Amino acid sequence: MKKKVTSRQLVWLTWKFLIGASIALCLFVFIRLEQRSDDNQVIKIARSEAKGGNPKIAFLFLTRRNLPLDFLWDTFFQNGELSNYSIYVHSEPGFVFNQSTTRSSFFHNRQLVNSIKVAWGESTMIDAERLLLQVALENPSNQRFLLLSDSCVPLYNFSFIYSYLMASERSFVDSFHDKKGNEERYNPKMSPVIPKNKWRKGSQWITLTRRHAEEVVDDEIIFARRPLDDPLQGRKNLVSYAPSVIHQKDIPLNYLQKKLPPLPRHTTPPKLQKQHNCIPDEHYVQTLLAMKNLEGELERRTLTYTQWNESASNVETKGWHPVTFSYSDASPQQINRIKDINHVYYETEYRTEWCSRNSTSVPCFLFARKFSQGAAVRLLSLGTVGQIEASALLNSPP
Repeated sequence: MKKKVTSRQLVWLTWKFLIGASIALCLFVFIRLEQRSDDNQVIKIARSEAKGGNPKIAFLFLTRRNLPLDFLWDTFFQNGELSNYSIYVHSEPGFVFNQSTTRSSFFHNRQLVNSIKVAWGESTMIDAERLLLQVALENPSNQRFLLLSDSCVPLYNFSFIYSYLMASERSFVDSFHDKKGNEERYNPKMSPVIPKNKWRKGSQWITLTRRHAEEVVDDEIIFARRPLDDPLQGRKNLVSYAPSVIHQKDIPLNYLQKKLPPLPRHTTPPKLQKQHNCIPDEHYVQTLLAMKNLEGELERRTLTYTQWNESASNVETKGWHPVTFSYSDASPQQINRIKDINHVYYETEYRTEWCSRNSTSVPCFLFARKFSQGAAVRLLSLGTVGQIEASALLNSPP
């Protein structure tokens, strides 16, 4: 026989439920306030490091020549505060961003005056990245350093990206120990300068705090600075022939030049696949920060999404290459699919990197590549990066 609940017991149960719910709500509000307090504290620290001004994001564009997606970035920067960002572009030597070469005034005269000729797969890519960081570090207000290609696009508006980066004290560096590929990529000659257990791989599209940017620019161990008139710049060097990312200090550059003659034009190096698996800019920053024991200060993931063509025929002939997004690929469903990714799995380490901040889940990716102009136009039409400025699309440079 069921026991009948009296009205007094019912009232008591109701009060217990209300008290419990109130306590749970208070705890939830307290945790959220603590998280917001942590975020604000990080921003305050960045502001103090910026000598009292607004902490800035340094947008570092690494381009072949011009910026084909300048119209999209124009809208992005129009919807941001000028006091919150700086822009730097490494282009080919002598190329100037002005009214005749770009549709966006945000890029006028933002090119480096000391740029160098860069070749894919060579150490000159690292030289260019370090030049960008070096120039950006001259401004004490720059507190975050974001490396982007000429085909990168933002997936959110400026305000969201600024808050995301400034609320974290960590750098975002895709970094993993490639156990499967190390036998091909790690050259024993790099030891003891680079221990094998510190050899890392990852995406070159990184976001660094000021401290870590200084570590990269000041590095004299892995990749000592070369003079700008170095005859090896823009030419095949040790990296093109062997899986090494460094010019070891006990091997002078003139020795390398004598021992490794330049390849004939239209000739590809032997074992192309193995060498293209060891791209120096995909190892350098990751390995340097590991050697400096700074991995505990990193989010070991990139903020830039890349979709790879992994077909068997493509790997056998050319290696994996990023897929270029066309207009049809930049659908709202596809963009939302990228924005909904909340973790990254690293197969070689059996590691899942969950994307969170202060125990709160956040999107993994703020940017994506490689986007065609058509795909960028569609992204603009979605209002993803802010209100569209039609003139940016109509005023094409001659």
